[in-house]
Amino acid sequence: MNLSSETQNIYSQIDPESPKLGDLKKIAKDIKTDHSMAMELWSTGEYFPRLLAVLIMDKKLLTQELINTLDEEMQKHSSDEKNRLMEWLMANQLMKAKSTIALMNSWVNSPSILQRRTYWYYQARLRWTGQTPPENTPELLSKIEAGIAEEDPDVQWAMNYTSAWIGVYDEKYRDRCKAIGEKTGLYKDEIVPRNCTPSYLPLFIDIEVDKRK
Repeated sequence: MNLSSETQNIYSQIDPESPKLGDLKKIAKDIKTDHSMAMELWSTGEYFPRLLAVLIMDKKLLTQELINTLDEEMQKHSSDEKNRLMEWLMANQLMKAKSTIALMNSWVNSPSILQRRTYWYYQARLRWTGQTPPENTPELLSKIEAGIAEEDPDVQWAMNYTSAWIGVYDEKYRDRCKAIGEKTGLYKDEIVPRNCTPSYLPLFIDIEVDKRK
């Protein structure tokens, strides 16, 4: 592993076992943006250096080609790790520029499971963070109704999550969103920890709506 002395110094500050994610964010805050260092940290193939790398990338350099490469290299990680890496990339980089938002909006039919999941997770995030979503809700629900049953489980989860937040925030589509859950039965038998919201759409929507009354 050939790292520059500057990158090696940063790498040595990362607890190899289980660093606090807040510590990674503090390191990133000091660095700000350093795409070359980000690519060096990414090249280690290690999960925590890659999380830090995501935070200091230059969003202007995140082309579809580079994202495809990152996506391919994420596949060596566990499901939880690769999803977290992509979620951090989305939240910290891809959502910050019109060009990368446009890329995400093009991923609805991507051959990449991770990119399709990101497309749907982004649609959900627009809603649960209180941002004004694009006027595409009817189109989204039609796509979910037509395709959720056959999708990869990781993408299913994100499509279900989008339906959930549409149902919470857009009353005129609430019954339609609940019907998706009733028809698919997804997560109906899920056992969730105390005080956590179940993913089964009729329950999720009712619980989250009640919280907001």
